[in-house]
Amino acid sequence: MFESRFQSFVDVGGPKHGAARTAELRRVLKADSLDGFIVPRADEHQNEYVPANAERLLWLTGFSGTAGIAVVLRDEAAVFVDGRYTEQARSQVDGAVFEIRHVVDEPPTEWLNRVLRKGERLGYDPLLHTPESVQRLSASCETAGAELVAVSRNPIDAIWRDRPGSPKGVVTQHKVRFAGEPVGAKVARVKSALKRDNGLLISDPSNLAWLFNIRGADVSHTPLPLGYAYVPREGRPIVLIESQKLSSSARDGLSDHVDFAEPNTLVALIEGLGRQAVRILFDGGTAPALLTQTLEAAGGKADVGADPISLMKAAKNKAELTGARAAHERDGAALARFLAWFDAEAPRGRLTEIDAVEALESFRRATGALKDISFPTIAAAGPNSAIPHYRVSVQSNLKIERGVFLIDSGAQYEDGTTDVTRTIAVGRPTALMRDRFTRVLKGHIAIARAVFPRGTSGAQIDVLAREALWEVGADFDHGTGHGVGSYLSVHEGPQRISKTGTVALAPGMILSNEPGYYAAGAFGIRTENLLVVERREIPGAEREMLGFETLTLAPIDLRLVDWKLLDVSEIKWVDAYHARVRKSLSPLVDTVTRRWLNDATQRRFAARAAR
Repeated sequence: MFESRFQSFVDVGGPKHGAARTAELRRVLKADSLDGFIVPRADEHQNEYVPANAERLLWLTGFSGTAGIAVVLRDEAAVFVDGRYTEQARSQVDGAVFEIRHVVDEPPTEWLNRVLRKGERLGYDPLLHTPESVQRLSASCETAGAELVAVSRNPIDAIWRDRPGSPKGVVTQHKVRFAGEPVGAKVARVKSALKRDNGLLISDPSNLAWLFNIRGADVSHTPLPLGYAYVPREGRPIVLIESQKLSSSARDGLSDHVDFAEPNTLVALIEGLGRQAVRILFDGGTAPALLTQTLEAAGGKADVGADPISLMKAAKNKAELTGARAAHERDGAALARFLAWFDAEAPRGRLTEIDAVEALESFRRATGALKDISFPTIAAAGPNSAIPHYRVSVQSNLKIERGVFLIDSGAQYEDGTTDVTRTIAVGRPTALMRDRFTRVLKGHIAIARAVFPRGTSGAQIDVLAREALWEVGADFDHGTGHGVGSYLSVHEGPQRISKTGTVALAPGMILSNEPGYYAAGAFGIRTENLLVVERREIPGAEREMLGFETLTLAPIDLRLVDWKLLDVSEIKWVDAYHARVRKSLSPLVDTVTRRWLNDATQRRFAARAAR
């Protein structure tokens, strides 16, 4: 009945080949007079999701997480991951070959300081590292008396005999009715932002897609066209995307605004600009070090900083916000159908995590508008729900039994990107589950209701999501919220709500609101809605104030609420939110789902007040 077309449940990682492939890499390194090599989980754009031919870390080590780095030396090797992936790395990586290190507690640079020997030569691929990364690694090598060496060809590629080819996803035009602004106007805005630079090198595919109103299909779950662009302060931009990938609509839509070139001419382009002694702005988060090195070697000046497109893209315009609201209504109806189905089926004890993933994707596909899921669905039962970035596989698939079930999912529609998490009671929850669920909900409500002056950063309000958990000595280790794109990346910067979120929140920015709680080995809780920053009119206000509109429309499971922990204003917030959910979704769902929705969103304040 249900199926998943966008998500695989095959566990592609594992320690099986780690020893043999590492030994072969060491033989190649010895032939190249190298004593070691750095293998990041990265492509040349620093994408979160990378094409299959860029999965070098997975191929070498068996680790399939989306963030990590390996260092292979003559006699030692290590894989560095953050706290999200520690357990996964231990299960997927051969511990006899690689040490497993926490990237925060002991970064690769500190490990290298300790293990590198004087005179050793450590190789790296300058296409896969940013200039800042190269500076850190170079300093570490210098401290150890070693040398950091750029390679012209990645040695992994020399031994990866069945390495896939580069992706050839078709690039299409993103309609102005969704984008809200034509290409010419966007290019003019970018040029006006180049005050001291002669041009901008665009290396972030999301920024490339946004600026030129195009979308692609080169990576999973995000409609990105892999490529580059150069925008001079004066003159026509140059878009460097493989010509065979450009659809006629994309080519026709851009031909009045840009010139086209093949990506393999990029280095020559940079060299030519360098010979003209120009100053070029490179995005510090995504630009390959190879490009800045090439420019400066030819006589130019590399200005490594923030691509101004990122902030422009983050503040959604009227058309993008209209699309986001429509996408969330459509997605909310599909999610309501899933939740009604789940409530009927889960108590029978036959459902598994994979069953839930397949059902939810099927309900979304039934809208007729689904382009892709926005990330692999996290469907987590029992102890798996305590793993924030859990991904179900055939091997890990659990039956959904009494307790809580966490499902974190999202969709890509042409008019918007969604991301929503709900924690659902299966049977009667324990008192601890209800307590922690309610404290997470209190933090969620606090963020949703926050009012703050313009110029406030996400770091300044992050504490609101944690206060109720702190009261009982608990917390969560991830950020409270990330930025979200418009039919682009579900994890968009630079805006975020976290301890490190230093960018000021501005009207039009879309962010997630997702506090959580995780009892390792037992259960996990997370409640996530997407929000958009909006202006707040306050009579007599002495400065411009901002707040949030909630975009996500999905019932919160009231069976998990400990009502004694909520004050009157919080209960009223829940009632108001559920009234909006009910009003928005009821016309869009079938009769059975509508009956379930009415019950799931019934008012609670009057009932509480009568007690």
